[in-house]
Amino acid sequence: MPIEKIMVLEDDLILRKNLEAQLRQRRYEVSVAATLGEAQDLLGRDTFDLIFLDVRLPDGEGTDLLRELQTRPQRPMVVITTGFGSVESAVDCMRGGAFDYLIKPFSSDQIEVTLRKAEEFGQLLRVNRYLSHEDTEDTGFELVGKSPAMEALRQLIRKVAPTQATVMIQGESGTGKELVARALYRQSPRANAPFIKVNCAAIPENLIESEFFGHEKGAFTGAVTKREGRFELAHGGTILLDEVSEVSSQVQAKLLRVLQERELERVGGNRTIKVDVRVIATTNRNLEQSVQRKEFRQDLFFRLNVVPIQVPPLRERRTDIPELTEQFMHRFTRKHGVRVNGISDACLGALRAHDWPGNVRELQNVIERAVILCGDGGCLETEHLGLVPRMVTDSVVVDAPLPSAAAVGAISAPTPAPAAENGSRAEPNGLLSLAELEKVQILKALERTGGNRTHAAKLLGISIRTLRNKLHEYGRGARFEDPEEGDDADAA
Repeated sequence: MPIEKIMVLEDDLILRKNLEAQLRQRRYEVSVAATLGEAQDLLGRDTFDLIFLDVRLPDGEGTDLLRELQTRPQRPMVVITTGFGSVESAVDCMRGGAFDYLIKPFSSDQIEVTLRKAEEFGQLLRVNRYLSHEDTEDTGFELVGKSPAMEALRQLIRKVAPTQATVMIQGESGTGKELVARALYRQSPRANAPFIKVNCAAIPENLIESEFFGHEKGAFTGAVTKREGRFELAHGGTILLDEVSEVSSQVQAKLLRVLQERELERVGGNRTIKVDVRVIATTNRNLEQSVQRKEFRQDLFFRLNVVPIQVPPLRERRTDIPELTEQFMHRFTRKHGVRVNGISDACLGALRAHDWPGNVRELQNVIERAVILCGDGGCLETEHLGLVPRMVTDSVVVDAPLPSAAAVGAISAPTPAPAAENGSRAEPNGLLSLAELEKVQILKALERTGGNRTHAAKLLGISIRTLRNKLHEYGRGARFEDPEEGDDADAA
């Protein structure tokens, strides 16, 4: 993360010229001043990243300017230079905000070391400032689950993480693509360098270029100071382009240049800045289709898709649901200060049966709601989930009616459960088991169709053979006979 503009405040002409020449050889923009008054004029016209500040000047003490600089919104780093150094003076200057303290005469190697330390420290400050404005809400956990799909995903991460390859993570919304990106980062050689995230879908189109590449002072209305972009902040580390498919075609072209040349220019600037970053991108779209529709540049897709990683949806790894549920339950009991004694088998069965269109994020929200509604000392039940009850018959999922408002209100004030419809038996806690719920739905369908098993089976989305077997299981096979039912119907 390079320092760009440096001021040399030194009254000794020879020393000032010598230091200026050394800095210009290192391609810094250098301004010089011999007095405090000249330095104030320069500070009024421009901002500086670093100041070499002499202690004794013709019109005052450099330490006075050091204290004044600490009150500015954008404080440059200050290196104190003096020919009359002492331990007490050095301690006072460092306490006053100085970054370093050099005793004249100093060598070129000393300046080199000071500049390198200043660049590293400056980047740490900027990254810390950026992270302090990020959302501090914990975004999730480690990758959880022992299903074959998750084991294969972990194995792929272990192979890819140690490399410098660009990675494209694809998957439905809520599957945990950012967790995969963070796992790649933590297991990479860049784990001790910055990890900078850019949510491409959340940044307005007119600002995304500035967010990516930064801008110079006066580049546009409101650009009152110079600002580093996310790529500069990620220098030496990893940048995550979250939902990269939302980027406009204009910014796509500039992204391509960064990926190819590892260099950029700030908005309103003409200085080329080299960056060393590893790029990880995520998307919930099918980018191949976006390329075919001319919505996404093909060359950029090829650059991003060096190593593709597909994150499986939750419905394809249902065996992980109990472990995820347990982890979310413990997290939200701590967060909300609620003591939950566990989760019922019926509740766990309902979680397994749900399709989870919102994937792990939806499960997380459902469990948080259930913990809150359960109350202190309770056990998570189906009624706390707020899901549409579902029954699974012949691999066909059928929606059941949502509970009534009165039933929802009974969560906090339980009342004796009414007798279940169609002769089914309610459990002592007022809930129906999944088997009893299935029976209720089948009998309701038969009543709605006047006992016609063919029509009832179509209404339920199951075969007539399955319906007939269920009725015999309930001991009601003779009651509902369909004279029109035949072999063809059975085959259906």
